[in-house]
Amino acid sequence: MGKSPRCLFDSDIDSFLKKEKEAVFGILCDRYHGDALTTTREAWTKEIEILQNVLMAWKGLNGHIVLEYDIPRLGKRLDAVLLLKGIVFCLEFKVGETDIHEADVDQVLDYALDLKNFHQYSRDRLIVPVLIATKYKSHSSLIQESVYDDRVVNPLVTGELFLADVLSEVLQKFPNEGSVNKNWIISPYAPTPTIIEAARTLYESHSVEDITRHEADKVTTDRTISYILSVIHNSREKEEKSICFVTGVPGAGKTLVGLEVAVKQTYQGTDKPVEDEGAVYLSGNGPLVAVLSEALAKDNYAKCRERGEDKKLTDSRREVGKFIQIIHRYRDNMLAKIKNPVENGILEIDPEKAVRQQGTGYGEVEHVAIFDEAQRSWTHKRLADYLKRGGTYGNKLKVPNFPVSEAAFLIWSLDQREDWATIICLVGGGQEINTGEAGIAEWIKALNEKFTHWKIYISPKLTEAEYAEGKVNKLLENNKNVTYSDSLHLGVSLRSYRAEKLSAFVHSLLAVDGNAAEIYAQIKDKYPIILTRDMEKARRWLHEKVRGTERTGVLITKESARYKPLGIHVLESDDENAIHWFLDDKADTRSSNYLEDAATEIQVQGLELDYTCLLWDADMRFASGTWQYYTWSRQKSEWVKLAANSENKKEKMQYMLNAYRVLLTRARAGMIICVPEGNPHKTVSGFWEDHTRLPEYYDGTYQYLKRMGLEEI
Repeated sequence: MGKSPRCLFDSDIDSFLKKEKEAVFGILCDRYHGDALTTTREAWTKEIEILQNVLMAWKGLNGHIVLEYDIPRLGKRLDAVLLLKGIVFCLEFKVGETDIHEADVDQVLDYALDLKNFHQYSRDRLIVPVLIATKYKSHSSLIQESVYDDRVVNPLVTGELFLADVLSEVLQKFPNEGSVNKNWIISPYAPTPTIIEAARTLYESHSVEDITRHEADKVTTDRTISYILSVIHNSREKEEKSICFVTGVPGAGKTLVGLEVAVKQTYQGTDKPVEDEGAVYLSGNGPLVAVLSEALAKDNYAKCRERGEDKKLTDSRREVGKFIQIIHRYRDNMLAKIKNPVENGILEIDPEKAVRQQGTGYGEVEHVAIFDEAQRSWTHKRLADYLKRGGTYGNKLKVPNFPVSEAAFLIWSLDQREDWATIICLVGGGQEINTGEAGIAEWIKALNEKFTHWKIYISPKLTEAEYAEGKVNKLLENNKNVTYSDSLHLGVSLRSYRAEKLSAFVHSLLAVDGNAAEIYAQIKDKYPIILTRDMEKARRWLHEKVRGTERTGVLITKESARYKPLGIHVLESDDENAIHWFLDDKADTRSSNYLEDAATEIQVQGLELDYTCLLWDADMRFASGTWQYYTWSRQKSEWVKLAANSENKKEKMQYMLNAYRVLLTRARAGMIICVPEGNPHKTVSGFWEDHTRLPEYYDGTYQYLKRMGLEEI
């Protein structure tokens, strides 16, 4: 099986036994990007020692040991996998533990079930999860397959002293298991029909609509879904590659359309998934994926419990994970298949790292990939820099000289299919909010230069100023594969009057085009936007507005810096915190409803609340008839003005403007904007008490918003 980018170490048992313990440890450290924690390094040392002692009993057999194995596309890593006599042993170590904990047993069982459900070459194998609490003084005496008849053995527990006995007893009980596929370590990601069926059931009883509360007229979303499905059908019939660009105003339901396309394409009106017709919804927005997935999973779990079904929350999470995935894991799974380092600037598949399958070729299992927020895909520079250093800590995959942007790589990934493929790009206008986000122009550039055989279907709205700076027509003028269709824009009806007009108001407000006050006059009766200079008044307004399970929250840009004097903290930027903030009820202090932790544009893009407070800091100020941009210097403890004297700074200013565009369009029913007064006081010596919050930093913005006709409290 050789060296694989999907694990930190793999070897046949005999070679593993011949290696010095320090040599194996060195390989683990070398392939692990970043500095492994001391506890991790100590655990590795102990695991190697235990495995070399235990596996002496099977010296000379055609077995294989894999350490730190990544399950394809799931972002989960097993401590060790032992492939022996046709059996897949999942080994999870708890070094130094004397007791067995239920959470640890659940963890190793979940790994086994993930292999069963998503790992093609484990699907028909006997899978045995084993938890090794090294100082535990006993071991499991009963070895039996689960009642679900899925060839997964009930979890076994043991201390290190009895591990050899446990393995031996399993091998005696199941003596005729044949052999594991020689390409097990590079097995394709391939969800079983059972997991697809479960995901479909979960989705169809979902509350995604409650989460996104999209306001697009159902007829409009149905028309868009129908058009996309017809493009997919034509691509399949003609064995073509195609790409659709779908636009829509904030709140128009792009996410819901993406999810429904994934489900409808997979089932096509039947009760069972249509073979080889799969689709997957992918997003690079970690909080969005985390919140949607957790909300669906909890909803499904609760409904199953109400029906008296014995189901774990982890089962529901696994099921929704079939349809909703983080884009980086899809990307990394394709990166694991390429020749590395890249030569001559050309991406090529390494046949020793990937399995070629009929129709699929070296591509992934899905024909259809839906990329939400496609405008946020990374530029070539950002992706190349990221892969050169090996990604984030713990990602051992380094790719020097990576030759293309993320958009081009994602198209290349689908292009590896030898039959047909369709990409659906869901596009938010003017919502690139991070340095290194390429916008939609990078997709078009890749299609023009590298993928000239792909058919392109786009919304006419894609030619407007928010997309690729209004240059889409120019970019596509020489491409003969383009079809424009109004069906690819999520328009909104009178029932959705608010969403369309709010989007127009925000656009006008930020563009300073003189129309904002007139537009606001048309929506203020249905959608209040309140102005205040007092954060406590803002909280009171929000608390008085929300009823029942409605949600409220404070929003702030990631460039903001002087919010602590107002009693506000910024939500820590990990997915777990986003889940608590968006989903926990008002009895939980981690909930957005407590109005203590403010979320940034990074955490709320793609999601909505009922009522919001936008805390407008001094990072973007209105002065002399225009927006002025400032960044916070920690070293100097002062605001530093940005000048548009370089492309990088112009890009930074655009991202800052877009951040406010995102935050101004997150509320379904109404919002309050708090522009602080700043600190007007001076010390007895005549110096400002707080030079970082001078009233002049805020007054221009406040006066501009007041001229829009916003009611003030």
